[in-house]
Amino acid sequence: MKLADALGVIVPLLHEELVVHANGFISRESFHLKDRPENFYMIGSMGLASSIALGVALNRPDRRVVVFDGDGNVLMNLGALALIGAMQPANLVHIVFDNEVYGSTGNQRTISAQVALDAIARASGYVRVQRVDTPAALRTVAQEFLVQRGPAFLLVKIEPDREERQIGRITHDPPEIAARFAAAIRGWRPAASDPSDQETRSR
Repeated sequence: MKLADALGVIVPLLHEELVVHANGFISRESFHLKDRPENFYMIGSMGLASSIALGVALNRPDRRVVVFDGDGNVLMNLGALALIGAMQPANLVHIVFDNEVYGSTGNQRTISAQVALDAIARASGYVRVQRVDTPAALRTVAQEFLVQRGPAFLLVKIEPDREERQIGRITHDPPEIAARFAAAIRGWRPAASDPSDQETRSR
């Protein structure tokens, strides 16, 4: 199972969930599959998707917040796992796509083959932790995690893409990504002709 395959299982399960994406191919693959106003795409700031999602989850406890993360991103900000475990946001689902490489920069090896990220999440205090490696298992567990009380940590073991992926970049600029995600957090979507939205895009 590759990253595109895993996202192809999870994305159709999403409805109104707010989803914070780690930078790199995770953002690009998800954008290519299905762009949503509820998606926040990281353009840089590696490792901070989980921290951003935690802030959103604490401020909107009535909304389900999902993190699409990668093993390299998690390793760069392991302290976020401890903080999430300590804060116990019941509405947070942390999904980590673990291919054991830094896929966006040339498939350099990470250390996730030697360091069990799911074990760290469990020790940090996530109330639900599971590891899957097949599409069928992913579909079943993801459906459960999206409705059960969290914080939940789902480690999805995937294969690295050994061939160069010809996939386009995200076409929204960072201010637009931020503006429409902020609107989704508030519970409404600005129309294209909304003056405030146009003002935000022009900054």
